[in-house]
Amino acid sequence: MDVANRLVFKRSLVHRGEVLYRSGDQFDSIYTVRNGFFKSTVLLEDGRRDQVTGFAMTGEVMGLDGIGPGLHSCNAVALIDSEVCAIPFEGLQHMAHEFPSLQQHFRKMMSREIVREEGVMLLLGSMYAEERVAMFLLNLSRRFAACGFSASEFNLRMSRDEIGSYLGMNMETVSRIFSKFQEEGHIRVKQKFVRILDAAGLRKVIGRGSD
Repeated sequence: MDVANRLVFKRSLVHRGEVLYRSGDQFDSIYTVRNGFFKSTVLLEDGRRDQVTGFAMTGEVMGLDGIGPGLHSCNAVALIDSEVCAIPFEGLQHMAHEFPSLQQHFRKMMSREIVREEGVMLLLGSMYAEERVAMFLLNLSRRFAACGFSASEFNLRMSRDEIGSYLGMNMETVSRIFSKFQEEGHIRVKQKFVRILDAAGLRKVIGRGSD
C-alpha cells in the first residue's frame, strides 16, 4: 500500500466567512486547500481590528503555525466557499518516519512556508507602497501558475481593504496604486479581475522607489 492510500485525512467544506480554526485553538492537523481561498488574521494589540497576515489558495497548505507551540497563532477564514483536507499531524509524523520521501516532502513544504514569511517581512520592512503592491501581484501570479492556473489573469478573492491590511497600508492607497499601474499599462483591472499585461514592468517598479 502506498503513502497516499495510507494517509488518513478528512474533507470538509468551509463556507465563505466561516472560520476553519482560531487563534488559541489546539493544533492537531494541517490542512491542504483542495478548492478555495483563505486569509489568515491576528488580532492587533489594541483589540479593535484584525491584521491580515497571509493568504492561502488551492493547492497550498495551512496550519503550520501550530506545529511549534501546539496552538494555532492565527485565525483562518474562508474568502469564498472552499474545501479542505485535514491531515492529523500525529499520523503524518508516524508516516514520515516510515517513508523518508514523505519526510523530505514535508520539510520542503515547511521551507516554502518559511520563505514566504520572510518575503512578507521584506515587503513590510524595506519597500515603498508601490513596490509592495507590485511584489504582491507578481507573487500571486507565481502562486496561481504553480497551482496550474493562469499566471496573467486571475480574480482577487480578497478585498482592497484586506490587501492593504496585509501590505501595511490603507485601502485608498491600494486602489490608487492599482489605478496608477493600469494607467502605466502594467495591469488591467475590473473590480476583482486582474490581467497582468507587463510583468517586466511590474518587476521594474520594485526598486524604483529608492531611485
